[in-house]
Amino acid sequence: MKKFERLLKGHKSLVFLDFEGTQFSHEMIAIGAVHAVIDRHGYIKKSKKPFRIYVKAHNRVGKIVTDLTGITEDMLKQKGVTFFTAMSELRKYVGLSFKKSSFITFGNHDMKILSSSISYSFDFPKEIVQCIQQNYIDFSAFISEFMRDDKGNPLSLIRYCDAFGVKQAGPAHDPAVDAENLAWLYDTTMRKSNLLLEEYKKVLKTFNHFPVPVAAVLKKLASNEDVSYKEFEEEIRKYIA
Repeated sequence: MKKFERLLKGHKSLVFLDFEGTQFSHEMIAIGAVHAVIDRHGYIKKSKKPFRIYVKAHNRVGKIVTDLTGITEDMLKQKGVTFFTAMSELRKYVGLSFKKSSFITFGNHDMKILSSSISYSFDFPKEIVQCIQQNYIDFSAFISEFMRDDKGNPLSLIRYCDAFGVKQAGPAHDPAVDAENLAWLYDTTMRKSNLLLEEYKKVLKTFNHFPVPVAAVLKKLASNEDVSYKEFEEEIRKYIA
């Protein structure tokens, strides 16, 4: 898919990421990742087992986050590592291709968590963080341009997975599971571009930012109707009159 290919900057190594953060300070408490390599079509040809690591936070986790993720203060005390160590382990997991990878998340909140964690860390691994920030892609922003619900709203990761027939790897809000679900949603989206085409037609029908004559013609085209130049000209006349 050419549009997404441009976002990849030629990278064949993709790292699907999910960060979990504290309720109020949005400081990182867990990382989930799946490293994959794609072929010339953009399809995943091989991937590693999901990566998961817990991160000690300076601030409290918060009840809502604990209820969603199952991550508790005690869990972080027992299993958590420093932010520096967690990011270093992520780089080790990806391997030599780290600097030539695209880092894909679902939504931009993961990057907010990353930025918040930097603000609480005196010795964060600058090179690793900058590499992620400079090569980050929000897959939600990409797919929601072409596929939305009946009210024009973007779907959740789970609902996009359902729409594309992606079998979920496990319960939501486990960072490794969410990263794996995102990886397979990406792969299925690349392979089922015809489904995206049909969904985009529905989006165009309800798009209101075109000039009225153009919107009228697009709605007909999106409904598989042929439109001639004369019909387009007539729409312009009706709008001007």
